[in-house]
Amino acid sequence: MQAFRRRNDTKGKDGNEMIQKEYSDGKKHIHVLSYGGGTQSTALLLLALEGEINGVIPDFIIFSDTGWEPQYVYDWVLKINKYIKDKYGKEIVFTSNGNIRDDIVKSAKNGKRLASMPFFIKNKNGEIGMARRQCTSEYKILPINREIRKLLGYKPKERVKEIVHLWKGISTDEIQRVKPSRVNWQKAEHPLVDILNMDRSACIAYVERLGLGTPAKSSCIGCPFHDDEMWREMKLHNRKEFDDAVKIDKLVRNLPQFEGKAYLHRSGKPLDEIDFQENQMDIDMFLNECEGFCGN
Repeated sequence: MQAFRRRNDTKGKDGNEMIQKEYSDGKKHIHVLSYGGGTQSTALLLLALEGEINGVIPDFIIFSDTGWEPQYVYDWVLKINKYIKDKYGKEIVFTSNGNIRDDIVKSAKNGKRLASMPFFIKNKNGEIGMARRQCTSEYKILPINREIRKLLGYKPKERVKEIVHLWKGISTDEIQRVKPSRVNWQKAEHPLVDILNMDRSACIAYVERLGLGTPAKSSCIGCPFHDDEMWREMKLHNRKEFDDAVKIDKLVRNLPQFEGKAYLHRSGKPLDEIDFQENQMDIDMFLNECEGFCGN
């Protein structure tokens, strides 16, 4: 039984033709799957290798490592890499643009430039705003684009002649994230939305039915976008990583690029002073776990 309802139309949200085996423009088309190690990108990867994306198999699968992912993400990515190598003869290409955690430490200590995470900034009046998010661009997008050029045999600054279709694991419940590419030799593709019409729960169900388990949300250990439930889960079950986030939370207060004080938590309070109610038993935790909604 399929875990998705395939769309009948032939055009995506951007009005362009969807992923195809052949194109009539006479140009060479390359398909690259951007793999994040989380729920949606895992489902997309496995569906793609089964030929469910209009029969097109991605030419490359690329994972960009920020250097500060939770250990369970690294374990999961290695597990999936072994699975697809054994079953399909395909492997994930690993790339990186440095370690975001180490770069935060360096910036706090010596004022070195930092690609900002979306820290919460509290000014002298106690008002809280959010810093500009540059981390995705510099630790995910830039290294993936650089790796694509390398895989295609291009030197820096050489013009890419192929049209590269970059597949992203965005599901229908994240429709606001569907955006066109800003790179002139790329076309952003969203197969879970435009072809398979899958939401996050369908992605989880598909991966679970393959017997691989439930993939958790992929994000940096100290990502300011974490909600309280995720911080709570980390504190309860991955205390070493939570303590590391507390350490970095204290360091970001010294970042020179902000006029106010930076925090990892939206309250504008130190992470180790927040009550996440981790000592209380919550029936919703068990319900969520049973339904497979532990993370993205």
